[in-house]
Amino acid sequence: MKFLVLNGPNLNLLGVREPGIYGAQTYNQLVAFIQDACAQEGVEVVCRQSNHEGVLVDLIQGALGSADGIILNPAAYTHTSVAILDALKAVALPAVEVHLSDIDAREPFRRVSYPAMACIAQIKGQGFEGYAQAVRLLKAHLLAAQSAAPEVNR
Repeated sequence: MKFLVLNGPNLNLLGVREPGIYGAQTYNQLVAFIQDACAQEGVEVVCRQSNHEGVLVDLIQGALGSADGIILNPAAYTHTSVAILDALKAVALPAVEVHLSDIDAREPFRRVSYPAMACIAQIKGQGFEGYAQAVRLLKAHLLAAQSAAPEVNR
């Protein structure tokens, strides 16, 4: 099982950017945390971050045929990107949206998520632990789908 974990704009500045909201841990620490969470679940992982919407769309499209599922923190693109929503719908891979902060407890504009419309779940306000929850949830979803699939006669 292989997951693509995508992080959007400004997450590369974790530890510097608004530590009162996002914490003092760095992006490199986040990647190490995700890699450890995936290793504990026996899942291969590729982590990517971009500040550019088109790059994130390209990475989602590239997951088709190379990943079993996507974990996505679209950051600011959460509230604006129909392009990311459309890319998720196009590849039709199960995806989980993650946010370090509770976007529902912040400014009203942050309560709308376009990518979530194509995701099986949204995890928010759990900090780094939200990514571990997403890994477990996505793995369980994929295993359930495999066991529910009809057997193919050979």
